[in-house]
This record gives sequence, C-alpha cells and structure tokens, in this order.
Amino acid sequence: MGARVIALDTSPERLARAKEFGAEVLINPMECNDIVGAIKDATHGLGAHRSLDASSSPQARAQAVRCVRTWGTACYVGEGGEVTLDVSPDMLRRQVTLVGSWTFSTVIQGECARYIADRGVQVDKLFTDRWTLDQAAEAYVLFDQQNTGKGVILPN
Repeated sequence: MGARVIALDTSPERLARAKEFGAEVLINPMECNDIVGAIKDATHGLGAHRSLDASSSPQARAQAVRCVRTWGTACYVGEGGEVTLDVSPDMLRRQVTLVGSWTFSTVIQGECARYIADRGVQVDKLFTDRWTLDQAAEAYVLFDQQNTGKGVILPN
C-alpha cells in the first residue's frame, strides 16, 4: 500500500509470506542479537515511523517502543503479558506515542471495510488455510505451531 515495511517473525514461513506481501526488510529475532539496531540500520539510523507488536513478548514489546524514531508511534495488539520501559529515554525524550488496540468499534470496522474495498486489497490472500467445523481440532493444532498465515473455519 506504499509503506516501506520491515517484518519480524521467528517463523521463516511467515517471513516468506511477509515478503510476498511486499515487506522490504525481513528480520528473524532468533537470528538477530540487536533488533532495535537492525531496524535503525534499515532506516538510516532514525528508527521506524510506526511499530506494531502482536506477540505479547515483554522483550518484543520493549523493542517495539525503542525501535521507533522521535515522534514515532508503537502499537500493542497482542493480548496479555507485561513490559518494562525506562520512560524518560524510551518515550518522553523522544516524544513516542504508545497505543493499545484490542478491537474496533462498528464505525471503525466500516471504515476498514471501505478502505479495503476502495483500494482493492486482496484479503483472501491472507488466508493460507481453510477448514470445516469438523476439522477444528486439526486447525488448532496447526494454529498453535504459529508458522502459517491466517486460517478460517468455515461452516460445514
């Protein structure tokens, strides 16, 4: 959609999917000792404009704040977990905004649907797996491995 995307994931399969969707820089945290440094290197030392953490990992949450540039925004969408930040250097002195997001209102869901429709976003490409309700147990075993794209359980 025009943004330069840096994707992080511990799953090589998910990183490959991110590349298919247009991610320019791929980082596997299991293979990188300095995530924040790698992101800053990829952004000419400035840091990302925006970051999004969906993992709930305390370390990843802190890195999501620390990797953004001055006046950047970090967003947490992963449920649960804790994070420890040194508020002055991590946020205040850099004017970083931290946003938590859990769900959308019906108004925002409508805006998202219009955005997708207006731009022809191919949402179906996000789904790598489809199951029937009878296959739900099998689906959850695969979901728990956390190395695929999104899945959907369809009615029988």
